[in-house]
Amino acid sequence: MANKAKPAKVRAAKAKAPRQAKSGLAKTLRRTRPTKPPKGPRKRPRKDYTSPERMAKIFAALDQLFPRAECALKHQNAFQLLVATILSAQCTDERVNKVTPELFRKHPTPQDLAALRPEALEPEIRSTGFFRNKSKSIVGAAQKIVSDFGGEVPRTMDQLLSLPGVARKTANVVLGTAYGIPSGVVVDTHVFRIVHRLKLTKENRPEKVEQDLMKIVPADRWISFGHQVIWFGRKVCQARKPLCAACPLETVCDSADKTV
Repeated sequence: MANKAKPAKVRAAKAKAPRQAKSGLAKTLRRTRPTKPPKGPRKRPRKDYTSPERMAKIFAALDQLFPRAECALKHQNAFQLLVATILSAQCTDERVNKVTPELFRKHPTPQDLAALRPEALEPEIRSTGFFRNKSKSIVGAAQKIVSDFGGEVPRTMDQLLSLPGVARKTANVVLGTAYGIPSGVVVDTHVFRIVHRLKLTKENRPEKVEQDLMKIVPADRWISFGHQVIWFGRKVCQARKPLCAACPLETVCDSADKTV
């Protein structure tokens, strides 16, 4: 007896079965296939320029180079230092030190300078530059010291900042050098340049730079660190031609304008 023909539906199901099985296996393989790594260069981990290890090397080098770094402005008391620091804006300490001996001989106290008109002081400080603004600041500061602080240079940041011509840099110099008070880190042109070369900050405003430094420099180093970096900027890490070959920090410095 001849085999009966299988229904069309059964034949169709058998024909599709292998194809479905194969399709399911392909999907499984696609799911378990390892993904290829993304194309392009791998990102390197960011270097921590303010790590404790790197900061320790910076501190050690500065201690070796300038173990007793001090303020270069000649002065005998806090008031003379205040006046000298105001004069040092946009001027070298060497030039200021040539002007102040005669200035302090003629006007030794805040009361003496407070009695002057700014115009009368201008010829005496002309060589330091910006002498009109500096004259106003010095006379104004002397007057406020006499009227509000009994003739004594104040010992707090807020009080110093209330004096004409006094910003955080000047206040930090006076508090740190004259009174031994670590109120912050002095940020002058040398400090600003060097901490950027060492990539200790990305800020462009002195106040913001100081805030960054106060986070990574121990408070007991705030005064000495400022003086050391200033001398480092004068003697080694100079603005136009840094002496990188003789610099003990050359191995930890990635500055773009290195000379080696």
